[in-house]
Amino acid sequence: MSAPRPGLAELAPDRLPDGVLAVVRRSCPTCSLVAPVLAQLAGAGVGLTVWVQDDPSFPAGVAGVVDDTGLELSYRLGVTTVPTLVRVEGGREVERLEGWDRAGWERLTGVGDLGPGLSGFSPGCGSMTVEPGVADELAVRFLGPALKSRRVDLGRLEDEAEAMFARGWTDGLPVVAPTEARVLRMLDGTRRAPDEVVAVVPPDQVPCTVEKVAVNAVLAGCRAEYLPVVLAAVEAACTDEFNMHGLLATTYFSGPVVIVNGPVALAVGMNAGLNALGQGNRANATIGRALQLVVRNVGGGRPGGVDRATLGNPGKYTFCFAEDEAGSPWEPLSVERGFGPGASTVTLFAGSGVHGVVDQLSRTPESLARSLALALRAVAHPKLALGFDVVLVVSPEHARVFKEAGWDKARLRAELDGLLTVPGQEMVRGAGGVAEGVPEGFASTSLPKFRPGGLIIVHAGGTAGLFSAIIGGWVSGPTGSEPVTREVGS
Repeated sequence: MSAPRPGLAELAPDRLPDGVLAVVRRSCPTCSLVAPVLAQLAGAGVGLTVWVQDDPSFPAGVAGVVDDTGLELSYRLGVTTVPTLVRVEGGREVERLEGWDRAGWERLTGVGDLGPGLSGFSPGCGSMTVEPGVADELAVRFLGPALKSRRVDLGRLEDEAEAMFARGWTDGLPVVAPTEARVLRMLDGTRRAPDEVVAVVPPDQVPCTVEKVAVNAVLAGCRAEYLPVVLAAVEAACTDEFNMHGLLATTYFSGPVVIVNGPVALAVGMNAGLNALGQGNRANATIGRALQLVVRNVGGGRPGGVDRATLGNPGKYTFCFAEDEAGSPWEPLSVERGFGPGASTVTLFAGSGVHGVVDQLSRTPESLARSLALALRAVAHPKLALGFDVVLVVSPEHARVFKEAGWDKARLRAELDGLLTVPGQEMVRGAGGVAEGVPEGFASTSLPKFRPGGLIIVHAGGTAGLFSAIIGGWVSGPTGSEPVTREVGS
């Protein structure tokens, strides 16, 4: 998913000198090896310009060497290896070679018999612009002003971690300081412009740019390649359908759950297997956390403010996992929701936490479906219907029971829907000596536990353990939250 930082090509010098440009450094053995070749080219009248990164007196015998010890020219030209040889026509680069390759240099320069007595090939060395720490320093020096976010200077004796706690930037856990270098490195993960508005974030309805998402992705501990997933999650969360504002304001337990499908999950190293809903995987943990920090730090959604949860749940720190598509007997959630088999997507669900389902004895799909239905009946309350969606996470061992019987996901869902259609007289208020329940007017009807489309089934988890999981939802539909799926871009 990584891509060149937007605009880097445009930072190259407006007009390079026509002819042949060589970028070298004296401390590179290959550059020292080809120093006589550079002198040979200068004498051949090819219009040679040499930029040197460390010693302006190098190479000997070549006039007009340009001092690039500040590395600005090399950085703006995107040099990663020395020697680099560039042919320039009309002030623009038309061809580039890295390292020493006699045949290639002769072709690019039009000069034959270069470097007689030298070996024909040497791979070169890393440019000083890519040395550890240097690249970040150069990015800040030459790209830093492009960042629009407010700078916050900490005192010399101020503890960095404590300063971020004191300023309210954290979710209660330590965060990574979003330095300019780190934010610029995060922006390398997307082709989108830093000032592009991704979404308007509730509850304060603040326009949020790619840069602001990157800042919070750094705070969360993300890698740059996670950023496109975070951006898609922010877009999905800030839709009217998902209703992030309502999800914050409710006194219920729920928060956003991020389910990732497609090649991106594997590309960024997400966990869909053992402990998929738990800790220990950086991508799972930080992608979900970044979304929550955007809502907190950009949108103003903080506990005790608009966030009015009576109890909340630990998933409000982060709740993000990938579906195990490779091991699944069923089509992935993304395909069910209208995307192509090769698409990478995030699906946002307003989830209230995880409830485990144990069935270690069922060996027929009918028995296992009944077990799952009994557990699903308890979502929110066994006597409430139609008000709450649900995600059923079926583990590989339970999925195998359905696979061996030839049950696809549609068959399982149809079976569960039938089992979860309950006589109203069992669910009305007062039935069973329980005051909670649906209004008495439903006593003569049968009620489905979930609305059409409200039962979402995904496949994830370790290959040992006859357990599945239920992620109950918040109020479903137009008065609450609809699951929202967005494709992950670049």
